[in-house]
Formats: sequence, C-alpha cells, structure tokens
Amino acid sequence: MRGLVSWVAVRTNRGGATDIVRSARHRGLAALPLLASAFRPFYLLGALYAPLLAVGGIAAFAGVVDLEASLGHVLWHGHEMLFGFAAAIVVGTLLTALPSWAGTPETSGGALAALVLAWLGGRIAFWGAPWLPAGVVAIADGLLWPLLLALLAAPVWRAPNRLYRLLLPIVAALALANIAYHAAVLAGDAARAERALRTAVWALVVLYTLKGGLLTPIFTGNALRAHGRGEQARFAMPLEALALALLVALAAADLLAAAAPVTGTLAAACALVHGVRVARWQGWRVADQPLLPAMHLGFAWLLAAFALKAVASFTGLVPEAAWLHAFTVGALGLMMLALMTRVSLRHTGRAIDVAPPAMRAAAVLMFIAAALRLAATVHGLGSAVVALAAGLWALAFVAYLLRFAGVLVAPSLPRRDRSGAAP
Repeated sequence: MRGLVSWVAVRTNRGGATDIVRSARHRGLAALPLLASAFRPFYLLGALYAPLLAVGGIAAFAGVVDLEASLGHVLWHGHEMLFGFAAAIVVGTLLTALPSWAGTPETSGGALAALVLAWLGGRIAFWGAPWLPAGVVAIADGLLWPLLLALLAAPVWRAPNRLYRLLLPIVAALALANIAYHAAVLAGDAARAERALRTAVWALVVLYTLKGGLLTPIFTGNALRAHGRGEQARFAMPLEALALALLVALAAADLLAAAAPVTGTLAAACALVHGVRVARWQGWRVADQPLLPAMHLGFAWLLAAFALKAVASFTGLVPEAAWLHAFTVGALGLMMLALMTRVSLRHTGRAIDVAPPAMRAAAVLMFIAAALRLAATVHGLGSAVVALAAGLWALAFVAYLLRFAGVLVAPSLPRRDRSGAAP
C-alpha cells in the first residue's frame, strides 16, 4: 500500500494529476465491453460494412448510384474492400492477437476508440466523396494506418521474438499504399491508383502467409495432439525464409511490371514452395475438426492464386484478375471467417471445440462465392454472376453478425479451466 501511495505521489508531483484523470477515463472506456478488446468494435464494424459494401458496389456497377471519388467505381470499390472492410478485420485481429503472442500491451479504452473513430471517419468520407473535396477524403481516410503504426512500433520492436518486427514494414506498406492512392486521386491518375491498391493487396498476401502460416499449423498441431493423431510440423526456418523471399520477389516483380516469364516463374515457384509448406501442416488430418478446415481451405485458395498468376503470366489463358479474386474472396474470406469465429469465442470465454452451425454455413457460402467470382472472371459470365458472388460473400458476414453481434457488445463470460469450473 505504501508503495502505491508513493507512486501516486511521484506521478502527481510530475504533473501526474492529469495522468491520473486520463488513466481513469481510459479505464472507464475500457470497462465498456465494446472497447475492452480490439476485435469487438472492428469485427462488428467490418461485418456490418460487408453487406453495405456489396449492395453499394452492385448498385454502382448497375449505374443506380454514383459513388466514384473521381476515378470510377471500380477503384472506389477496390479501395473500400481493402482499406475499409479488410482493414477492420485485420486491425481487430492483429491488436487482439499480439498481446497473447508477442506480449504487447492490450489496446483498449481511449486508444482503441481513437482507432475506431479513424476507421469510421474514413468510411464516412469515402461515401461522401461525390460531395467532398478529394483532399478532405484523403485526410479523413489517411489516419488509421499511421495511428496503428505509431501504436505498435515500440511494443512490437521490444517483443522478445524479433520475428514480430516483420509486422512493422507490412503496416507501413499499407499506410504508404493508402497515401499513394489518395495522391493518385488528387492527380487524376487511375494507373497509379490501381498500382497503389495492388501494393496493398500484396502487403495483405505477405501478412496472410506470415500470420496465417503461424496460427494454422499451431492450431492444427493442438488438434492433432488432442486426438492422438500426431504432432505439429516442426518450424523449418530455411523453408519459411525461402517462402517469404519468393513471395516478396513476386510482389516486387508484379508491381514493377517485370517481364511475364519472370513473374510467371516466381509465381510458379511460390505455388510449389508454399505448397510444400502447407502440406507439412497435415490439414487433411483435421478435416473433421471445428474451424480448422476453413483455415486450410483458405491456404488452398492462396496456392490457387499463385498458380493462376503463373498461368496468366505464361499463357494468358486466364485474366490477370483471376488470382486477385482467388486470394481476396477465397483465401482471405475463409481465413477471416475462421479467425473471427475463433477469436470471438475464445476471447469472450466461450468454448472453441464446436463450430457454430451458422459459421459452418458461412464458410460454405464463402467458398461458393469465391468459386463463382473466379468463374465469372475466367469465363466472362457477366454481371449477374458477379452480383450473386458478391451477395453470397456478404451473406457469410451477415451470418457472423447474426451469431456474434450480441456477443461482441456484451461482457465476456467467466473464463473456465479444462475441468469446466469457473476460476
């Protein structure tokens, strides 16, 4: 008690009265269930935004509404899929996972509220783009990723496992890609804007392979051991380093418009090396377990994306956009649903050994949406099939909302130990 009194006195003598008030305000905000952990507001907002984005995109493509900032609804749609919807899920997942995995401080209360407001401000600005100056939209939308980078830089750099530092250049790349997009809009340069969005996609691919490639084998190994089916595949640093190096080389070749044989060779090499990496995880042995099949199917879609990129580069038999849809809808969509479900259950005190029926249905909807979107791209099936794929994609997140909206805004259940007794 004496130590606590001394600490308060020192803080007060250093101007700590203000700090104490701020700390009390932070604790008050953090006491709100919705601001207790990052996954709560960001998963809720992301899942709410998905159907709105799908309906708005379909309406814009049909000419019913005008959402374009200045460069057309295709780039508007691409930006909001990446920096609107995907950003919400990615930020919520990163800020929830890092305290457990890297030992960083929990983000809650006022800091979390600031990030949420930055995300909301960007979305309001983008939907108001036809009536707002492009500079206002750029400022409003440009806050989230720099704020996130400032929040994560020091804690992640100090993390005992130095591999977590790889997150920082990825977040920085996303921040710079968003800035480059807005600069291109201000300059009226659609080609530069498209390249900025492609940079963001590649940053997400790298993040996906790093973090998804960490969580998927660990969760799989846990299930294998629990059912007496074997052990988790050992971490093979040479293979992991080679997979990352090839992926970064492929991204650079694509963004720098390298010759098609170079890009195709790198894409084929990624499909091969990442295929070996994924096969080591033995996903087929946990196909009957909850949540894990969606994660492994997500990586199957990633391998398909690499293969499609190679085919497009070498032969031109499939459109360039095919690999993008295989990744963004198939790989990213399935992994998001799996992680959103697992995090929402685990971090609210609920069991994770049974997948909610609604989320099993959502994974099926996402897989079908990815297949339809890819078929529409490859075979030119028309806007009706594209709209159907978008509708199924949105329904998958509506299913998440129906199952978890109440969970996200309510207090967590008491944590239970393995015997089922409350601690």
